[in-house]
This record gives sequence, C-alpha cells and structure tokens, in this order.
Amino acid sequence: MTEPHSAVIARLSADFAAISHQLTRVSGDLAALDRILTDRAPAAAAPQPTPQPAAYWPQYPPQPAPFRPWPPAPAPAPAPTPALTPAPRKERSEGWIGKLLAVAGVAVTLIGVVLLLVLAAQAGILRPEFRVSAGGALAAALVGAGWWLNTRPGGRVGAIALVATGVAAAYMDVIAVTTIYDWVPAPAGLVLAAVVAGAGLTLARRWDSEHLGLLVLVPLIVLAPIVTDGVSLLLVGFMLALAAVSLPVQLGKDWIWLHAARIAAAVLPLLVALAARHIDSREDLWLAGACGIAAVIALTAALLLLPGTGNRVVMALLTVAGIVPVLCVNLAVDRVVAALMAAALAAALLAVALLADRLPGVDGVVRRVFAVTSAIAALIAVTTAFDGRVGGPVLLAMAVVVAVAVGRDAVGRWVAIGFAVIGAAAHLSYAPPAVQLQPIEVSTATGISTLVSSLLLATAAVTIVWMWDRTESALWVGAAVVTVYAVTSCTVTAGMLVIGGDGGFYAGHMVATILWIAMAAVLFWYAARLPREDRSVPLGGGLGLVAAAMAKLFLFDLGTLDGIFRVVVFIVVGLTLLGIGAGYARLLERQDKQAATRTFDTT
Repeated sequence: MTEPHSAVIARLSADFAAISHQLTRVSGDLAALDRILTDRAPAAAAPQPTPQPAAYWPQYPPQPAPFRPWPPAPAPAPAPTPALTPAPRKERSEGWIGKLLAVAGVAVTLIGVVLLLVLAAQAGILRPEFRVSAGGALAAALVGAGWWLNTRPGGRVGAIALVATGVAAAYMDVIAVTTIYDWVPAPAGLVLAAVVAGAGLTLARRWDSEHLGLLVLVPLIVLAPIVTDGVSLLLVGFMLALAAVSLPVQLGKDWIWLHAARIAAAVLPLLVALAARHIDSREDLWLAGACGIAAVIALTAALLLLPGTGNRVVMALLTVAGIVPVLCVNLAVDRVVAALMAAALAAALLAVALLADRLPGVDGVVRRVFAVTSAIAALIAVTTAFDGRVGGPVLLAMAVVVAVAVGRDAVGRWVAIGFAVIGAAAHLSYAPPAVQLQPIEVSTATGISTLVSSLLLATAAVTIVWMWDRTESALWVGAAVVTVYAVTSCTVTAGMLVIGGDGGFYAGHMVATILWIAMAAVLFWYAARLPREDRSVPLGGGLGLVAAAMAKLFLFDLGTLDGIFRVVVFIVVGLTLLGIGAGYARLLERQDKQAATRTFDTT
C-alpha cells in the first residue's frame, strides 16, 4: 500500500530541522573560536562580538529527531597514474607490391612484343602480316581489358598497367610497319604514332594518373631503338612526336616526372645521333633541325608549365637539359649553322630572362638559370663561329656591354666576368707575356687583334670593377694590373707593327712607361676633385702606378732600351712626375679652400 504523503512531508520536515540545528551549532562554535583567537592576539581595541544567527525551527510535526553527528567524509583516493601504453604500430602498406608487379608485367609484356616484331622477323617465324596483326590485336585487347578493369573495385593499378602496355605495344607496332616493313610512309607513320600516343596520354589525363603517362613514355624510350635497330633519324622523329603530343595532356597538371620523361625522350636519341654523326664525320641538316625542334618543345613546355608547378627550379634545369642538343649540334653540321643556332637559342633565352616580370613563373632562380644558359649559348656561338684572334675581342666587347647593361645585377656581373676571363685567355694565347720581353715579329692579323683586344681588355676590367664596387681597393688593384698589362701589350704590338725590329720594341716600351705615368696623373687629378674621405682609392691607385712605372723605368727600361728611347723616357717621366706633384698640391689646396668656404657659408 502506498505511504500517505503526509508521512513523507513529516520526515522531510524533520530532516530539515536537524540540518538547521547542526548549522546553528557550527555557527556557535565558529563564534567561540573567534573570541578565543581575539583574546590571545594583542589588539588595540576590543573586538565586537559576532552576533549569532537565530535558529530557525520549523513548526511542523513530528518533533525533530535527536541530533547525530555525521561521519567524516573519506579522503579521496589518489588518482591512479595511467600506464603508458605503446602506440599501435602502423601497419605497413602492401600496395607497392601490386604496383611493382604491374610494372614488371608491363616490361615483360613489351619485351615480348619486341621479340615478336624483331626477332621473329629475323628468324622467319610467321609472316609479317601475322606478326603485325598479332601485335595490334594484343594492344587492343590490353587497352580494352584495362578500360573494363578500371570500372571494378580495386582495379585501378591493374588497369593503368594494362592500358600502358597496350598503348606502348601499339606505338611500337606503328614503328615496325614504318621502319622495318616500309608499309607506311614516314610522314603517315609519324602522324599515326602521334595519334596512338596522344590517345593513351589523353586517357592518362582523364584518369588523372601520371603513372600511366610514365608507363607509356619510359618503355618506349628504352625499347623503340631496338625495334628500329639503332638510333636513326626516323626514330628521332618518332620520339619528338611522342614528346610533342605529351605536352597538351600535362597542362594544368604538376607532373614533373612526366616532363622529365618527355625531355629524355627527345634528348637521348639526339645526343646518340650527334655522337654517331661526329664519329662518321658526316653533316646532317635534318638532324640539326631535329635538335632545334627539341629545344622549341623544351622551352615551350617550360613557359606553359612553369606557372602551375611547385618544382620550378627542377623544371628550369630540365629545360636546360632539353636544349643541350642545340649546344652540341656542331658535332654534326658546319660551324656556321651551329653558330647561328646557338646564337638564336641565346637570343631566345635572353628574351625570356628580360621579360621574366611579364611571364608567370619565370622569376627568381628560374630567371637566373635562363640568363646563365643564354650566356653559355652565346659563348658557344662565338667560339664556334670565330677563332681566337676574332673570338677574343668579341668576348671582351660582350663583357663590356653586359657589365654596362646589367648594372649591379649579380648574375649579369658574373656573366660579364666570365666573358672577360675567356676573352683575356684568348688574348694571352696570341699575345703572351714573352712577347713583351723581347722583340718578336707579329703578323698583321695578329697585331690588329692584339691592339683591339688590349683596349677592350682594359675597358672591361675598369667597367666591371666600376659596376661591381667602386669603393673596394682590392678590386681596383686587380683592374690596375690588367690595365697595365693591356696598355703595354698594345703599345709594344703597335711599335712592332709600325716600326718593327728592335726600334719598334723600344718605342713600344717607352710609350708604355709614359702611359703608366699618365694614368697615374689622371688618378691624382680625379682624387683632387673628390671629398677628403673619398680619396683613398684613387690616391692608392695613382701611387701604385707611379711605383710600378719607377720600377719598370730602372729595372727594365734602363737596361733594355737603347739610345734616344732611354733618354726620352727618363726626361718625359721625370717632367711628368714634377708636373703631377706641383699640380696635385695646387688642385688639392684649391679644393680644400672651396670646401672650407662652403662650410663657412652654410654655418
């Protein structure tokens, strides 16, 4: 039977009464404790007693039960330290096994197709029609099986392998009917091969699979030369067609490995063909044209793919690899054709580097790579077209132009230094230091080249240092040494051309010593017009030239020159030194007075 609600209310009322009584006792105990503590502590004033709260007693029956103290709550147990459980071991993926087996299956199957098309033909097994038909049927069956397998769960790896094998087999079938059996003309075969490869690579783009594109390109690079029985111009054409049709399918895709395979497909056969032509001492304009096409494909691919790739430096370096055949084309063709092709490549790369701000993706390191490659192509063009007597002055002139054009650009300055160093080496090859120490007859062509290259060498040294850091004394010391040697080489060569014999040699050295002192005078004149804090570099250069001229005058000219040449050089150098001393002191005093006057006026 259910208990009446009045009894429940009564019990609750009794409980609340007991709680109220307990709280009253606690309040009283706290007040007593406060009084005890207050009496013990010294206080300035007696503390006010704490009023006790009035107890509230409910007036509900029944009477409250006698008070029973509650047991103390148990102390909480310390939380157990969680045991360090080792992280679960990550299960090793076994997907690579299927991919590895698929790649092995592609390789073995394609080798079987090559054996069917080549070795069977050599052994006379089956008729050519059956061999070609069997290869085509196998290719179609593999592509169809791959298409079906791609629709099944977990069949993507196998589908990619089957389709790649089928497309590669069909491509080699087209090569065979074009090169081995001559059933199809070369232009038609190239078109048909491009259609086959383009279809396979389009499927790779549709499936968004770089692996499919690689499995189409890489086996063909290795096995196609076996089908054609070596590298031939027709094989180069097939590989260029393969590289060209692989470019559109990569637009918008960051497939750097496919780009590397494209470059390899075009470059490797060309390098082999160039080496073979060089060994056979043959000239082949068709091969040179193929090298140009490969460079166009590489450069076009770079401009199209650079904006969408995250590996721009790798893309730029692969582009450089793609234009290497043009730089090596002189192995197979005349030097004029090779020089023109290298010059055209240098101009194209220079244009790309100069327009880098307007071309997306061509900035930073990519621009520097293209600029350096342009300089290398220009260097190859010059050295291919001209011998040392003409190439040296041309390179020195290019060094001056580059140094002035690029200003303080780091890459441009190093390019200018490279041109100057190679040009200086060419100058030393036909004007060595031994020519400056004894009279040696020179031909007219060599003499003119020496005169021009000497002037350009001195100009290049001064221009490069001026554009690099015009306040660095160590650089000016190097430029001064180069300039002194160039001036001496120029004057001695001019003396040998104009006068000849010992007289020309003596006259050349006499003029060289006088020009050294004249250059020192120019530096002192320039230093006198600079503020005091900026004079150290030109003053040091002038004093160095004076010391060098005096050393040459007493150590070489005094014992080597003869007759009137010795007299003239001593008199001219002495008078020049007197003029330098008097004139520099006068200019310096005037300049300092003007500076002091300007300072007084401003204050």
